[in-house]
Amino acid sequence: MALEVAPKTMSGEEIVALSKKYTLYEWAAQSHADPIPVDHAKGVYFWTPEGKRYIDFNSQLMSVNIGHGDQRVIDAIVAQAAKLTYANPFLAHEPRARLGQKLAELLPGDIDVSFFTNGGAEANENAIKLARQSTGKHKILAAYRSYHGATGGVIAATGDPRRWAAETGVWGIVRMPDTYRWGHPEPEPVAETLGRLEEIIMFEGPQTIAAILLEPVVGTNGILIPPDGYIQGVRELCTRYGILMIADEVMTGFGRTGEWFAVNHWNVVPDIITLAKGLTSSYIPLGAVAMRRQIADVFRDKVFFGGLTYNSHPMGCATALAALGVLEEDDLVGNSKRMGAVMRRHHQAMYAKHPSVGAVRNIGLFGILELVRNRKTFETMAPFNGTSDTMKAVAKYIRDHGMYTFVRWHTIATNPPLCITEEQLAEGFEIIDGALDIADQDVVA
Repeated sequence: MALEVAPKTMSGEEIVALSKKYTLYEWAAQSHADPIPVDHAKGVYFWTPEGKRYIDFNSQLMSVNIGHGDQRVIDAIVAQAAKLTYANPFLAHEPRARLGQKLAELLPGDIDVSFFTNGGAEANENAIKLARQSTGKHKILAAYRSYHGATGGVIAATGDPRRWAAETGVWGIVRMPDTYRWGHPEPEPVAETLGRLEEIIMFEGPQTIAAILLEPVVGTNGILIPPDGYIQGVRELCTRYGILMIADEVMTGFGRTGEWFAVNHWNVVPDIITLAKGLTSSYIPLGAVAMRRQIADVFRDKVFFGGLTYNSHPMGCATALAALGVLEEDDLVGNSKRMGAVMRRHHQAMYAKHPSVGAVRNIGLFGILELVRNRKTFETMAPFNGTSDTMKAVAKYIRDHGMYTFVRWHTIATNPPLCITEEQLAEGFEIIDGALDIADQDVVA
């Protein structure tokens, strides 16, 4: 009997029912999980089996940077599958060799050595291992408004409330100041934030601190764009006190912010940079930890205690090479910058029209709207780590009208694929415009 690889298409209702019965949904009480059934996708859109179209205004998990269904990447995946589907990480193969070389060309400054992982969380886990093993120090400084992954070590480094139920008691994580305070639309003064950071370094002892781990632009905790001078200031403090700087660019890397990497906006070279998501545009799982040569050289005659069965997976590496090729060939990093300016105009129009919009931010195609009941007090439309009837209604309107994006706490994310056009941006913001009419009804003068 032949194996039925592609059985007849299920209905959306059947897909959801079986998925909920036999699989577990993340970050959700299972009775409240309400997934959209997905059948196929192309460009900035995906469709249900019944043909309902959604504009993907979040690039799924801020990761499908080149857009869905690019045939060039699909062809590369098929070709690699026909040649070599797996080789263990103690071997060498062409996709691994070529991807390492390609990343060395693209990465900031003198970062030119990579260690490949399964995704972003494992990239951050191994970045911390590299920092601790190369320096002989243990402490890691990380912010509250951050997310670095859900695995054992990095969920402890994460400041986001998703940490609360999963903290492992990993020793050595120290909190550092955020650039934004909750309920304030503007960033804190650079000198004040850096001064508090330096004080923490002094109190903890720089001789005990292996690294500062930060998202150059904070992602799911608010698209928090640091003021000019902050990233440069962190780099200077790390250099002065002999601390490694780890830039978590899992979400911001590969054009999301209008530059290849977010740190490029501030001409800063971290010691370690972590990557995933846009590395393959999520067509196949792959992450990476990239580092400066002097860190890699520590392990020339000293064992690096770290490893993964799927480290340097040939399918992932081949997919990454193809996805990076699309980014270059179609100038999608440039398009992110150009469409970022268009997005800013849409954001400003929403702010001007809707009193429920308390703040808007974007850098490239990395954007967010914060909804408030009162602009003067900046009372948010939902509490920290919570929701409200208004935000539920906003989310329902967006979904019912054919848009997929994150509506989290009191915010609406605007993170479409980098291939989006002006017309498609306008289409998306027309839906958001209608949703904001609902939020305006809950505004208090």
